[in-house]
Amino acid sequence: MQEILFEQYHWLKALHVISIIAWMAAMLYLPRLFVYHADVPVGSDRSEMLKVMERKLLRYILNPAMISAWVFGGLMIWADTSLFQEGWFHVKLFCVVLMTGVQHAYVAWFKKFRDDRNSKDAKFYRIMNEVPTVLMIVIVIMVIVRPF
Repeated sequence: MQEILFEQYHWLKALHVISIIAWMAAMLYLPRLFVYHADVPVGSDRSEMLKVMERKLLRYILNPAMISAWVFGGLMIWADTSLFQEGWFHVKLFCVVLMTGVQHAYVAWFKKFRDDRNSKDAKFYRIMNEVPTVLMIVIVIMVIVRPF
């Protein structure tokens, strides 16, 4: 199986990159929706519309993209276990774990908005919108530059 995966490594990498692009798009858009949502009255038409947008973004883009990124990334690791010998790879993997943790926080915040229990202001979500960007920058530098 490992040999087959290695032969298809470029396809795995392409699917992994596609998944990451979708994941990052959703990771950057969802907290922006939270920014807007935090500023509207609970129960308003706009609040209800944002709930639908947030739910659909999570269900149809964010969660599937994260899962596929992990699956294709995992298959790439299985195909080439020598990656574990590279320092840059450990940093990248750590950042991906952190990114997954940020997504779990987003899900928790989504549920609070869904249940009309949000207690954070728009400024908080603006700041949290930058966390995936910082992680993405570190990940891209690790993968492309491979500084160590």
